[in-house]
Amino acid sequence: MAFAQVLKYEGDNKTFVWKHPDEDFNSTTQLIVHESQEAVFFKNGQALDLFGPGKYTLETDNIPLIGKVLNIATGGDNPFHCEVYFINKTEQLNIKWGTDSKVQYIEPTYGFPIAVGASGELSLAVKDSRKLLVKVVGTENYIDQEGLMSKLRAFLMSKVKPYIAKEMRENAINIFQIDEHLIEFSSGIKSLLNEDFEDYGMELTKFVITNFVKPEDDPMYKKFKELYFRQYADVADAKLRQQVELIETDTKAAKIVKESEAMAKKRAQEGYTYQQEKGFEVARDIANNEAKGQFTNLGVGLGTMAGVGVGMSKIVGGALNETTNSTQKGLAGNVCKACGATIGAGSKFCPECGAKVETGVVVCPKCGKEVPAGSKFCPECGQALQ
Repeated sequence: MAFAQVLKYEGDNKTFVWKHPDEDFNSTTQLIVHESQEAVFFKNGQALDLFGPGKYTLETDNIPLIGKVLNIATGGDNPFHCEVYFINKTEQLNIKWGTDSKVQYIEPTYGFPIAVGASGELSLAVKDSRKLLVKVVGTENYIDQEGLMSKLRAFLMSKVKPYIAKEMRENAINIFQIDEHLIEFSSGIKSLLNEDFEDYGMELTKFVITNFVKPEDDPMYKKFKELYFRQYADVADAKLRQQVELIETDTKAAKIVKESEAMAKKRAQEGYTYQQEKGFEVARDIANNEAKGQFTNLGVGLGTMAGVGVGMSKIVGGALNETTNSTQKGLAGNVCKACGATIGAGSKFCPECGAKVETGVVVCPKCGKEVPAGSKFCPECGQALQ
């Protein structure tokens, strides 16, 4: 055995714990601990001192708990059994996990029993080296990711499955919407698992559920899945129809506004108002009624003028007089037998087609009956002719 030994570890990052093969070293041994590492000194199977990053000479001053066992008068050889374990404290990422059987629970929305599986990734880091060595590693020479997960798998499944059922029940997570809640769902499970991992000297730095295995072949699951998506489609269709109706309403409103603006611009250019325009329409309707002989409506028609104002009544009155006078001028005239046009009294030829007017006979403009010239009323219907 060399008088001065060097103990160090430079392995890969997938290893959590590694035991140095040299044992029973002497008091001049050099111990080198790298960053993100710790070294635990064992004597006779008992974990004594813990060394952080740095370089150490193993002497009684550095290892106070073992007294003078390394400094005996036997040439420096140690008659006691000594060991050093190196602990990798780097966070180890993307460790795969998955449930070994389905999780049974009652779906909260529809109330039917369902079984699901789950899988994902987690990240671990050593938090308490001494606790990890004592509770997990024991007398093994090393342990890596696969070995650690093999030891913790039974523990992990015994915790993860009831935690999954608990989170889904307490948060009333719909099985058909669970993929939308993976982040908060994973966070809830992680918070429940933290204390369990700490009991083994480990820190659960990340826990992610990436997939839920649903019972796609289960007839009951298929039935409720179809029901859920049909309801979802109906809601989406109703929202779409509502949006279309709103768009159509907005389009119609915009059209009305545009037409109103165009009409207002036209009135401004031609110098009249909306009230005047409506007055013109009223006067035109009244005049048309009078032209048809509806004298009984004249009082009603004129009564409608009361609310249009003095200025407006003059305008409407003028329009009414002009229309009525022009209509009455043709009451006592002839009707052209060739084209049917009204011919003024005393005309010898039709102003529309040029046909000669037969004198001595006129035609009632209301019933079309021929009336002798000079008659004041139609003998057939009583229509005034002059």
